[in-house]
Amino acid sequence: MPSQITSRQRAEILIEALPYLQKFRGGIFLIKYGGSTMESGDQVDLFLDDVAFLDAVGIRVVLVHGGGKAINARMKKQGLSPQFFGGLRITDSVTVEIVRSVLDDEVNPGIVAQLSQRGVKAVGISGRDVFTASKLPPITTSDGREVDLGFVGEADEAKANSVHEALSSGSVPVISPLGALPTGESMNINADVSAAALAASLPATKLIFLSDVPGLMHDPQDASSLIHSLTAIQTEELIDRGVIAGGMIPKVRSATKALAQGLGKVHILGAGVPHAVLLEAFSEEGVGTEITP
Repeated sequence: MPSQITSRQRAEILIEALPYLQKFRGGIFLIKYGGSTMESGDQVDLFLDDVAFLDAVGIRVVLVHGGGKAINARMKKQGLSPQFFGGLRITDSVTVEIVRSVLDDEVNPGIVAQLSQRGVKAVGISGRDVFTASKLPPITTSDGREVDLGFVGEADEAKANSVHEALSSGSVPVISPLGALPTGESMNINADVSAAALAASLPATKLIFLSDVPGLMHDPQDASSLIHSLTAIQTEELIDRGVIAGGMIPKVRSATKALAQGLGKVHILGAGVPHAVLLEAFSEEGVGTEITP
């Protein structure tokens, strides 16, 4: 179907984006890519087109990807049942090898190949070569029980050398959310936590989380209750009230930790919004939720 936009309107749209292109050219956008964005063909295409556009106009992009659904599928195929607590995957010795294999040998090369098809020079990097991890302590439940998460780690240090080298060569680094203990053992690190740690270390111009929902909402069932902007302190208040819950908690807390380390702003965008990343970067209105210090 022919486009209803005239050539002049197209030019005006580009001119409107010019100040943002000038502002962000040469900057680093670190994007956490996961959830339904990786499962829906249309959303995958739209998002990766956004990445190709950013790369073409001189904005340096770093991707930290998830892969939870692919991991779940592999576990079920092997007769295992995924278990979560507090938004984190309980990871025993068998599960951590499944996580490593799926992320580094399946998901990561797949994203690199998809970007290459769009003319983007991309390189896959295992998070084991980026994140030095420590084991998370057991979580105490409200009734006093302790839940051991197993091989689940915190990103103690993000070694950004390999990422900077990839960026300097004109590549888009694509990084799996894994870490390694000082002893070399693999650790499963939440992708949001990984992204935030690396964003603070680089440092990134923008940290963007792509989410299955439009952003933070007062009522998860009501898109009109979207919270457009809030501070780190306000996020803790919403967690205490149960407004922010489940898998959104590690996302938000990793965001506020990055802000405390000097990052200026974090964005949570809905992957279901076509070209959400471009709308956030190159328009005054923006989309989703922004979190500030």
